[in-house]
Amino acid sequence: MTTPEPQPPSPQPSAPVSKDRVYRSPAGISGGVLVLALALWLGIDALVTGEGGTRWKALAALVFLVPLVAAYTVRPAVFANEDRLRVRNPFRVIVLPWGEVASFRSAYSNEVFAEGGDKYQLWSVPVSLRGRKKAARREDRRAAGGGRGRGMLGGMGQLQLGGRTDGAGSTAVQADGPVRAQGDKTMDELRELWEARKDAASSKGAVTVRWAYEIVVPVVAGAVGLAVLLGVG
Repeated sequence: MTTPEPQPPSPQPSAPVSKDRVYRSPAGISGGVLVLALALWLGIDALVTGEGGTRWKALAALVFLVPLVAAYTVRPAVFANEDRLRVRNPFRVIVLPWGEVASFRSAYSNEVFAEGGDKYQLWSVPVSLRGRKKAARREDRRAAGGGRGRGMLGGMGQLQLGGRTDGAGSTAVQADGPVRAQGDKTMDELRELWEARKDAASSKGAVTVRWAYEIVVPVVAGAVGLAVLLGVG
């Protein structure tokens, strides 16, 4: 009779990892792609048809401009999950556990403050004053429309204008909250997530900042090379 071989213990299921919410600027990405396409077109044309030092200047300009434009337009993003906020800015990546976040501020730019007092700008969540004015006008129109709707409902009983009727037969106009610009909506979501998770055990840790050398090195090299070529003529 054979003795059954002991079976290895079955692996324990790992704890589920919350997915990141990603916040980027579609307008910034679109503009960056257009600028990059134009720069590549002009640069490659200069490399192909240029003569003498023109080719070297075009090459240095491409090495300088392409990563620089990409850093300010395509690269920025904010990643948020239940444990931390990760901010990918043009030249740095900042990771802030929710327990280390002190506050958010929205003025002419959107910023997050760490407990130690450091401030980091959220490049991918731009402030649009035009968007805020547009949202304010829409909110004013909605408030005015709601007031007229309540007046008509008061006089006509069951007539509904975008509203609902409760069990007692009375009618109420639904309100989904004030109209907000997209950047302000994003900041509201980040604040809500921070308030809900800042005291969680998995949201503790230290703030880390990493420089994006893959962007910094070519930008510096291209700038130095272009300056030297322009200096020597």
